[in-house]
Amino acid sequence: MKFLDVAKIFVKAGDGGNGSAHMRREKYIEYGGPDGGDGGRGGDVIFRARPNVNTLIDYRFKRHFLAPNGKAGSSKQKTGASGENLVLEVPTGTVILSENLQVEYADLDQDGAEYRAVKGGNGGWGNVHFKSPTNRAPRQANDGLPGEERTVVLQLKLIADIGLIGFPNAGKSTLLSVITGARPKIADYPFTTLAPQLGVMYAHDKEFVIVDLPGLIEGAAEGVGLGDKFLAHAERTRLILHLIDGTEEDWAARYKAIRHELDSYGFNLINKPEIVVVNKMDSVDASDWKARMAKLKRAAKGREIVSISAAGRLGLDELKAAVEKEMGK
Repeated sequence: MKFLDVAKIFVKAGDGGNGSAHMRREKYIEYGGPDGGDGGRGGDVIFRARPNVNTLIDYRFKRHFLAPNGKAGSSKQKTGASGENLVLEVPTGTVILSENLQVEYADLDQDGAEYRAVKGGNGGWGNVHFKSPTNRAPRQANDGLPGEERTVVLQLKLIADIGLIGFPNAGKSTLLSVITGARPKIADYPFTTLAPQLGVMYAHDKEFVIVDLPGLIEGAAEGVGLGDKFLAHAERTRLILHLIDGTEEDWAARYKAIRHELDSYGFNLINKPEIVVVNKMDSVDASDWKARMAKLKRAAKGREIVSISAAGRLGLDELKAAVEKEMGK
């Protein structure tokens, strides 16, 4: 299934049904009088969070959603049927925003959470409401009110415990595949991951959902490469795993570059708890590793650093222990 995490759609609630101006006409009843019923209420448009779905692909092509109108009133003071509510299912974690992205209407971060985006119009009054001592046979009735309408932006922020970030080819997808049951695309070229990938890591009796985000590069905040749009999926995480390619010569510079992109993105990502993970420990000479590590420790400013080889399955137990310790705080 194709991944889609932003969609703009138009929603309109149903119009209310018109009231009836019917007059009662029955044999042997000389003064029937008004008996027109009210119109039915228009249906609402409601968003509902649905578990086990992680894409907004259903809103890629169909972008106009209209709830049913209410039915008109009829004789014998019968109220018209109300329009049924239109329920639009979205993945849990979807944020509903105004068209200009300035107003957050709702954050559906719990399974089954609902938000009424637009309200259906009330039905019009039938002529029975206008009967009075001076107007015994009113022939007027109200039209139903129009339903509300608006354009909204749906933005999906995946629900995950841990965000996996780093430069392209740092080995994020490989790490995700060996510590979870996920099967992301793995290849020896940049940007093999084009959309966030989810996996579940088990550590003792606990499980943690990890999201692997497409690789960042310098200038991502300005739109370079794939940009930083996928960092929205790290906003809900409790921990960042910052992966560094051990075969790079200057780990500290690479670390600082990604930290700069997190800071430029905002949303307090720069202050989230972080574990620095240096990958490919079996591909670097021991003396080079030691020198690069010393420089990285100064740049990391006390943050925990774990050395691993995802492909060689080295250091994974130490990484899981560090994650479990940090998540237990």
